[in-house]
Amino acid sequence: MKKVYKPTTAELEILAVIWERETATVREIFEVIGARKPTIYTTVLKTLQIMDEKGLVERDKTNRAHVYRARIKQSDTGKQILRDVMQKVFGGSALKLVQQVLETEATTAEDLREIRKMIREVEKKA
Repeated sequence: MKKVYKPTTAELEILAVIWERETATVREIFEVIGARKPTIYTTVLKTLQIMDEKGLVERDKTNRAHVYRARIKQSDTGKQILRDVMQKVFGGSALKLVQQVLETEATTAEDLREIRKMIREVEKKA
């Protein structure tokens, strides 16, 4: 059975760029991350190489500039991370997790409408 790796914070930052663009070169990722915080090109390159070894990304070597694509889905990764947080921080309680989010983050009326709609849909299935 193949080992499943959980992305680190730095790897998630890189994956976010790739998920948004679908594919990206080291240079493109470096430029996006570098616009937000001081970043070294070789650090991005090395992290991508490690991510390739872990199976988090795949590299297309056909061109001079290697193009990276995510091998893990954003939705699957988000679900995995949320499950971990819910278990480790909130004792498995979805209620406590949602309470924390609503108390911590400003929520728009539109977001609240969508949340209510999602709750109704889940209730119908239950």
